[in-house]
Parts: sequence; structure tokens; C-alpha cells
Amino acid sequence: MADDIKELGDYSQAVVGEDLIFSYTTNTGSDVLAVDHVSFSIKRGEYVAVLGRNGSGKSTLAKLINLLEYPDEGKLKVFNLSAQDDDNFWTIRSHCGMVFQNPDNQIVGTTVEEDVAFGPENLSVPLPELAQRVQKALGYVGLLEKADKQPSSLSGGQKQKLAIAGVLAMQPQILILDESTSMLDPKARDEFLQLVARMRADKNITVIHITHDMHEAFLADRVLVLEHGKMRIFDTPQEVFSQVELITELGLELPKWAELLWEVAALCDVKVEKSAFTSEEKAIEEIGKILRNKKSDLKKSSLSEKTPLSEQIVLKVTGLSHSYDKKEQKAISDIGFDLRKGEILAVIGHSGSGKTTLISHLNGILRPLEGQVEVLDESTGTMISTAKNSEIKKIRKHVGLLFQYPEHQLFEDTVEKDIMFGPKKMGYSEERCKELLMESLPLVGLSEDVLKRSPFELSGGQKRRVAFAGVLAMNPDVLILDEPAAGLDPVGQREIFGYIQTLKEKGKSIVLVSHDMDKAAMIADRILVLKKGEQAFFGTPRELFSDKTDFVRMRLERPLLMNTMLKLKEEFPYADEFEFDVKRAAISLVNGSEEVSSS
Repeated sequence: MADDIKELGDYSQAVVGEDLIFSYTTNTGSDVLAVDHVSFSIKRGEYVAVLGRNGSGKSTLAKLINLLEYPDEGKLKVFNLSAQDDDNFWTIRSHCGMVFQNPDNQIVGTTVEEDVAFGPENLSVPLPELAQRVQKALGYVGLLEKADKQPSSLSGGQKQKLAIAGVLAMQPQILILDESTSMLDPKARDEFLQLVARMRADKNITVIHITHDMHEAFLADRVLVLEHGKMRIFDTPQEVFSQVELITELGLELPKWAELLWEVAALCDVKVEKSAFTSEEKAIEEIGKILRNKKSDLKKSSLSEKTPLSEQIVLKVTGLSHSYDKKEQKAISDIGFDLRKGEILAVIGHSGSGKTTLISHLNGILRPLEGQVEVLDESTGTMISTAKNSEIKKIRKHVGLLFQYPEHQLFEDTVEKDIMFGPKKMGYSEERCKELLMESLPLVGLSEDVLKRSPFELSGGQKRRVAFAGVLAMNPDVLILDEPAAGLDPVGQREIFGYIQTLKEKGKSIVLVSHDMDKAAMIADRILVLKKGEQAFFGTPRELFSDKTDFVRMRLERPLLMNTMLKLKEEFPYADEFEFDVKRAAISLVNGSEEVSSS
């Protein structure tokens, strides 16, 4: 097969869909309409972001373009070739590449080199061209020196680069990214997006990027928004995000600077023109205008004080080190911190920094080779250690752990059995297990009508709630949550963080692993930063992002809201750049300007 665009002919439109309809058939035999009369066209070389809530049809639309599914009705053309014509199948598929959310799901080779070769090999690319493609693709993504390594030895960011190298080796003309950045740390995400931008510039590749990140969407040429399978809007990011009421109605978010403008305008009872939402610069300019010209009789808004941390330590880590192989560098080395009652501790760091290794020690999944983990047994008032086999079961009564993709932890045939499985294994009576089940449901927004259903027929968001409820039903004092909101739409993310806040108010202590700097800074009382397995920082968000801490060397980025507040501080010195919650930041800005004008 030819390796360039010539066989596709001369075309200006990469993808054209006309009145597309597609339905899934469920296990019960009923049909679910996933794509509902969608029409669009994407130009060659264009970068299109696809937004929408979970279940809105985003991934289904991507599968139609890549011929993983066929439309039930309507017309679809890719490279000006009909997708419904079987003769065009291999031509279209060989020039469409897809990178999924979890790279582990598309890694098939025993070595990095073999994995990259898999795609072009299946396209019957002959030697020595196959070897040349593999070498070139690995060099392009910066993984050439890892060619003979096992994929399992790579970090999350490197695995995502491996996935894109495998796609590159097939020399696609369309690159489809399905939530491909949601599990990456900020630096790895930026590197990944820079790589995609370079591919567009070098090869004129068309990019279709499914994302829940509004700041990523703002990088696109156009944004396509789906709701319940229907296309609601398809326009430039500036035009899409200027329609604030529509974005809110669709359950999406605004970029932080736009959200701040919206909140300030609402507090000051000011109507803002759509043009102010088209860039951060215009938003900051508009915020300044509002603060300078607001009504003098404006009532001062109340800003609630944050609850001080308890002094009671419920979990303590001292000198913790671990190595998976004596020949390899330690995965974590000399980690030490404490967790207090009712505290939210965020654990952040780049992919491969040791976060998963650390949290696997906190309830005894991994045992310390050096150092120790101690957990408070409130019934006795003593600290118990994961170093002692006899105390592991006790510790797991106190510490619950929810891994990434918690829906993968579901296995029973009904929701009720799945949630009650943990409490039963811990020796609680049937009556107490049912009590714990019923107590856990409202904490995660589930109703009793799901109890008799199979967890596998629920939506992705519902599955995650069931898994969360299964951990809560064990009534732990400490919850370890590993990226609990990853892959969820903005509404789902807000719900998860709302549950976390509710648990904190009930006195639960939470360790939250996150790549989201804004969410971590906003919700955490303290932050633990890991870098290459070592403890780089332990303290408050304000301390972490102050001038005294070199967070850049830790491969971290400032929270996006902080960047906007720093720009506002140039004109309004009272602006607190360490206010990480948008509503609180808006209130402090308005209150601060009121104090200045009255003095």
C-alpha cells in the first residue's frame, strides 16, 4: 500500500457527516440512540475539539469516523470516500489513527519496538520500510532509547507517547484522541499536546480531540458540542465559550478566567457582553472595568472561614522506602508525613514519581521494606502498623482504597451485593452490612432503585459511584482516592468532589491522588509532592505556590486561576493569588475593591 496521501486523491474536507444516526443494542434487547441526526464537516488539517457530558455520544462519533462502527442511517465520507462502501474500508482505516484514554488498553507488544510495529505490520508494510517507520516514529516522540524496553516499564506519559508512536508508524491523515490526556500529569500533558501540534505543523494531520478539559478545547480551531447524541453547537472556541448560559445548561465548564468574570459580574449585578469571554486578556480587562465602576451601594459578600485542621493524627508515615527490584532505583525513598482527622491531603507529582507505590503502602497492599506506616485505631487509641501481619486486617477496617478506574473493581451480579461485599468480608453482621449499605448510598448520590440492577448495565458515572459506595460501606476512617474524577465530565467531577467535601465534614480523612493542580489546590488542606520517588514538598497549597518554593523544578504548574489572579494583582494589589476557589476569589475581589473605594 502506498504510504502517502496520493491514493486518497485531492480533498479539502477530511470528514463529512450527513444526518448520521447510530444506536447500540443493550443486553436486554432495547436500543440506545447514541448519535442522533448529526451533520458536520471537518476540513483537512483542522483541529476540532469534541465536548459533551459522559454518554453524549462523543466516543461513538469517533468510532464511526474510524469505522469501528457503521452508521445505521445517514452518509459519512472520510477523505471524500464513502464509509459505507466496503471497498474503501482499508484505505480509510489505514489513514485514521486513534489514541485512547488508557494507553494500557492498546499496548500489545512485549517491547516498545514490537508495539509500534504492530499497526503497520497489520497493514502489510514490508521490510525494510517497516523498520524505518518504527525507528522514525520512536524518534519523533522521543522514545528511541526505550525501543528494547518492556512497555510496562514506562511511565503513564511515556505510554501515551508510545500509543501515538504506534499510530504515527501507520502514517495517518486523521488523528483521533479519545480523552488521551486525562491521566497525564501537567508537564506530560503539555508535552503530549506540543507533540500533537508539531504533527499538525509537519504533516498537516487532521486532529479530532475528545476532551473534558475546557482549556484544551480552547486550543482547537473549532469546538463541536454533543448532548444526548445531538450536535448542539459547532463553532470557534471563542464563539462557543461566549455562550455562557448554553455552556452551563449543557453541564460543561468555562475556562477559569471566564468563570471568574462570570462570578464577578453576577456579584456586581452587571451584564457582560459575549465578546468579553473570547480570551483571558479580554476577561481580565472586563473584570477590571467592573471592579472600577461597580455600584457604591453594593452589599459586601460573606466569605466563610476555612475550618482549622484537627491536631489528631490518624495516619503517620515515617522513612518509607520501597524497591520492586534490587537492581533498580527505589520507587519511593524516605517518605514521611502525617494525616490528621478531617483533613484532605493531595498527593501530586509527575507520572512515575511513586504516587501509586506510596498509596499501596497505606493499607498494606505493599509492605514497607524500610520505614513504617501507622494508623490510629480509635477503639483502642493506639497506633497500629502495616509491618505486622496480625494488624493488616485491622488497618483495612480503618483505611479504604479506591484505585484509578474504580469501576473495574466491580464484579458481583447486583449493585447491592457489590456494595455489601466488603463489609461482609470484614465480619459485620447481615443487619449491620445493610445499615452500612443504606448509609453509603446518599453519600455518593445513588438511590435504592439501582440496588437490584447489575452494576455492568449502569452508566460509567453510576459504576464509579457504586465502587465508591462499596469502599464507604466498609466505614473507613481514612479514604485513599486515586484520580477518582479522571475521565468524568465536569458535572461528574463536581459530584465526586462534592462527595469528598461531605466526607471531610463527617470527620473522614482523605488522601487524594490528582494531576489537576486547580482541583488539588482548591480542595486540599495540605499537599505532598513526589518527584522521582522522593518527597519534594509537604505543606499547604499557599506555601507550595509561593515564591519561596521552586514548584517548576518539581514539574508542576501554577493553578490556572492563580495565573489569572496574578495578572489582576498588577492593577488590584489586594487580589489574593492564593485563593484557589473561583467563587471565593470573586468575592474577595469584589470585597477588596469595596474596601479600597470606601477608605
